Amino acid sequence: MSTRREFIKQVSVVAGMGAVASIGFGLTPLSAHAATQVGWRMPDEGDRHEQAFIAFGAQEAIWEDFTADVQAAIGLIARTIARHEPVTVFCREHERSLAEEHCGKSNITYVVTELDDIWMRDIGANFVIDDKGVLGAVDFNFNGWGNKQQHSEDAQLAAQVADATDARYLRSELVGEGGGIEVDGHGTGIMTESSWINKNRNPDWSKAEVEEELKARLGLRKIIWLPGIKGKDITDAHVDFYARFVKPGVVIANLDNDPESYDYKVTRAHLEILKNATDADGRKLQVHTVSPPLNPRKSRFNRNNPDFAAGYINYFVINDAVIAPEFGDKAADAKAFDLLSGLYPDREVVQLNIDAISAGGGGIHCVTSHQPLA
Repeated sequence: MSTRREFIKQVSVVAGMGAVASIGFGLTPLSAHAATQVGWRMPDEGDRHEQAFIAFGAQEAIWEDFTADVQAAIGLIARTIARHEPVTVFCREHERSLAEEHCGKSNITYVVTELDDIWMRDIGANFVIDDKGVLGAVDFNFNGWGNKQQHSEDAQLAAQVADATDARYLRSELVGEGGGIEVDGHGTGIMTESSWINKNRNPDWSKAEVEEELKARLGLRKIIWLPGIKGKDITDAHVDFYARFVKPGVVIANLDNDPESYDYKVTRAHLEILKNATDADGRKLQVHTVSPPLNPRKSRFNRNNPDFAAGYINYFVINDAVIAPEFGDKAADAKAFDLLSGLYPDREVVQLNIDAISAGGGGIHCVTSHQPLA
């Protein structure tokens, strides 16, 4: 498999720009948004879920000889989640039987649709709830992370998710992805500037306008901005690989200890910001750190692959469990397991081998999303 960054250079020219007009790329903000969205709030991921979502969308045009391995990894994640909460799997019609073979049938529902890829967090709806318990589904106009990859089918999925869940469809004029959103459910968000305030998504928006729209759509009173870094990965540094809320006032942050990694300086800059930040209620954050493995197992997935994303922070919090990765580094895996077990004492921590997905620059949180219990 060529690296993901090599692949996106090839497809961005021939496929990326084709969907720009259809998804609202380049629209300008409306000042009325804040007034019209009063009452909507994105709950914390750790609140109870109605269900989780998976996209069984790996295809050879993107994943090449890793395709079957990615499908198996998606199935493993789906089956693991289904032990704790219902899962809806989106799949292509001709792959329905294959999806069932991998993901199973216990506590699983299948929805047939067209897909480009597997990144459910970025292409699905971003659920919010109003003060009457009404469910809303925000669409941030997925554009392939700035037209880096084909996305015409995936750009339609958020609306389909809204329809499938009977949620009120709320289309923003901002372009972005669910992996770029981290909230505590009580008015505070953490975002990276590199993925939101970026000309490849929102060329006509100022930082203040982006912040206003995110606050209005997600019910936020404060956003803690981390710089991130542009152009080093396909997402331009989504926050879910850098900082996550455990609960209000408590954050877990990625701290890269490899001096050769570009994230070495980035994660230290982020840590300094988080340690000095307060949330929307003026509470100083309690910050825990988790570091990527320095000695992950050697395999064809990470051999000479600069996109391999070996990060423990990209976990998924579900009903009664935390689904997290392991990378074959016994000491680092155990340290991450112990930290997550301590931070989530009422949940079972389940570690999975998702190396095939990591080979494409993502993790468990990237390939999942959820519907909160309204």
